[in-house]
Amino acid sequence: MAETHKKILFRYYSDLLEDTVVETMWGEIIDLEKGYFKLDNIPFFGPLIATDDIFYAEFDEKEQTLVYRETIESFGNSILQVVILEKGFDKEIIIEKLKAINCLSEGLNDTLFAVEVVKEVDYSIVKSLLTEYETLSVIEFAEPCLSEKHRTDLLKN
Repeated sequence: MAETHKKILFRYYSDLLEDTVVETMWGEIIDLEKGYFKLDNIPFFGPLIATDDIFYAEFDEKEQTLVYRETIESFGNSILQVVILEKGFDKEIIIEKLKAINCLSEGLNDTLFAVEVVKEVDYSIVKSLLTEYETLSVIEFAEPCLSEKHRTDLLKN
């Protein structure tokens, strides 16, 4: 992966943690000279970037690594955060239901995972599924990076 990708440092404020966080994610090299990359990870804590978005990163002397600076082009995917509230609830139940509607997840620990909603998925279906579990007080979820396409999906219903 190292020949086609670079590890990029992202530093941003997370509403979920109410703190500044540092996260390292893979960026597929688009144009190394210009510092253009395509995000190839599911972010955990909610920067305003989603998988496949094109972004600019540059080498930072202080950090001694490539650091994210700005998103250049949004692809249309969205990122959600899900926190399991019910003690002992198996998050794999929800992860499998999401996978069945083409939404991949990446877990941080037993109670927190991030969800990628690709552009082609009707977000109203995803939101309905998560809202059902939220109503039962099993989870809480946040939409830190909801694309315009997915916002439009919600208006159709």
